[in-house]
Amino acid sequence: MLRPRIIPCLLIDKNRLVKTQNFKDPKYVGDPLNAVKIFNEKIVDEIMVIDISCSRDGKEPSFELIRKLAAECRMPLCYGGGIKTIKQAKKILSLGVEKVSLSSVVFDEPEIVKQLSDEIGAQSVVVTLDVKKKRFGSSYVIHTINGKKKQSQSLSDILAFCINNGVGEIVINSIDHDGLMKGYDEVLIKQVKQHINVPLTVLGGAGSLSDMKKIYDENGIVGMAAGSYFVFKGKFRAVLISYPSVDEKREIFKE
Repeated sequence: MLRPRIIPCLLIDKNRLVKTQNFKDPKYVGDPLNAVKIFNEKIVDEIMVIDISCSRDGKEPSFELIRKLAAECRMPLCYGGGIKTIKQAKKILSLGVEKVSLSSVVFDEPEIVKQLSDEIGAQSVVVTLDVKKKRFGSSYVIHTINGKKKQSQSLSDILAFCINNGVGEIVINSIDHDGLMKGYDEVLIKQVKQHINVPLTVLGGAGSLSDMKKIYDENGIVGMAAGSYFVFKGKFRAVLISYPSVDEKREIFKE
């Protein structure tokens, strides 16, 4: 099995670092560049930055912020938010970002997915799917634009499309579990795993290393992302950026 990757996911809203619960009420938690500096010191496996204001406000990515983040990062960086064209994606990669994450463009301009994979390589193309469980039944609905727009295509169909069009990694994000720190959606993870043969990173709900160990042991997931777990501490959710030490990771995953 591949070595597990523990990945902080930073949400950016108008150049500010924020955190949400169920994709609502973004709470300001600090400066994104400062957060990256702290994570550098903690020897983070990888970092994911999602700008939630770009698609919402209909703006292109903030290339200047991305440039600053990439220049500061000492770990692999995946960026998502507002990417609508191949030109934008290639410019982001030219700034020092390792991977670009696509979301709403997968539905609005699906032909871009294969074109981008052919031009920059599958290893640099990530698709992030934000999903919410239907009120009745066990199926899930994909949402875009920060959870505001429902997509009609089924989760299984979109996953098949991604695999067939050269996507190198899938990030599955649970809207229902976002920010609650009560564990990942294991039912969702099992459903997604059935449909893909590329690396899967899960996001939404992690509140402890034990939550990560559980899906690693039981589902073979090696990409474990989280937001609140890395920026909040205690029942009052005080802002404190943290990350497990190398020894803690070795102990929990028995590396």
